[in-house]
Amino acid sequence: MSGRPVKRSLSLHGHRTSVSLEDAFWQEFRRLAARDGLPLNQLAERIDEARGDVGLASAIRVFVLQQALAER
Repeated sequence: MSGRPVKRSLSLHGHRTSVSLEDAFWQEFRRLAARDGLPLNQLAERIDEARGDVGLASAIRVFVLQQALAER
């Protein structure tokens, strides 16, 4: 598993965007979407709508961390 960010494309409200996250965050982000029965793009849209002026990649990382802490 690489510690370097990996850029992947997402579709938010019909518009393509790229997000760079480390592999560990991508894996957990996918797991959380599956857990909630959501396509990855739909979960990304929810995070995007709630993020305010924070970058999308940062908002996803914080979401993943919050979920991990909540599952403890």
